Amino acid sequence: MKKVAIKIDRRDIAILNALQRDGRMSNRDLAKCVSLSPAPSWRRLRALEEEGVIDHYAAVLDREKVGLSILGFAHVSLHDHNSETVEKFDRAIMRAPQVLECHATSGDYDYMLKIVAPDMATYQDFLSGYLLKIGVVRTVNTSFALKQQKNTTVLPLEEL
Repeated sequence: MKKVAIKIDRRDIAILNALQRDGRMSNRDLAKCVSLSPAPSWRRLRALEEEGVIDHYAAVLDREKVGLSILGFAHVSLHDHNSETVEKFDRAIMRAPQVLECHATSGDYDYMLKIVAPDMATYQDFLSGYLLKIGVVRTVNTSFALKQQKNTTVLPLEEL
């Protein structure tokens, strides 16, 4: 099912931008930041949450500081595209905590996975001991991040 963008105004964008910078901001500070009183700020925030514009709140961790120094982007091709194959792959990926993101893609591959691991041996174990044993994967080609130039979760709402 296609997600439909909802109409948001400049005040909503201000609230969203503030929360993208600091998701732990109090409602009082948020209201001050967006030039509203606390009650309207709170109502707008709740509406954005209820509409699903704010998907969830989370702490963003430094993966290297917690020991996950390997970041790989695996391009995956399946044996075929029948519904049972795709469902089996999707279920297996949902159970794999190493996979941070999974995107169905156009082009030469069926999926792109963002995968973390503490070291190359652990990545290899995941690849050969889990991903290739799902039984529906034809090929996996992985590119590894050598240096991270940019990492953000902030969406460019000014573009709206």
